[in-house]
Amino acid sequence: MTETKAWKINGFIALLVILALLAAAIYNFISAIRNPEVMNIVFSVIPFLAALILMTGIQIVQPNQAKVLTFFGSYLGSIREPGFWMTVPFISGKKVSLKVRNFNSEKLKVNDVDGNPIEIAAVVVIKVIDTAKAVFDVDHYEQFVEIQTRKLRQ
Repeated sequence: MTETKAWKINGFIALLVILALLAAAIYNFISAIRNPEVMNIVFSVIPFLAALILMTGIQIVQPNQAKVLTFFGSYLGSIREPGFWMTVPFISGKKVSLKVRNFNSEKLKVNDVDGNPIEIAAVVVIKVIDTAKAVFDVDHYEQFVEIQTRKLRQ
């Protein structure tokens, strides 16, 4: 599993489309109240449902964060750019931090060649490069790194 870019458009453009659909639904609903025909009611419900469906595709990505997008269980891509985005409707996004993190390992006593005791420790610097691998290849990638540094001591 490797990271791919997800399809996205500017969320503000999508928000304008959603507001236009809601305005059309309200206008057609008012027309349906004045003239209660089946077609007027249908034309007021369809834009409202379309706006609701489009709203499910809105994603907000913060700075130093990415979203891994899945569509009913299948990976569609990742959004790494911060901002307000519109993606495929009915998508779920999992947040992944792109910040650099440090992990301090525990001190370990070892002996050098002459038999002198030495305490050693390590500072591991973590940064997610591939968001798809971080989410799908391991459970809890932060804990994975901690466990791997413990294995180095053994």
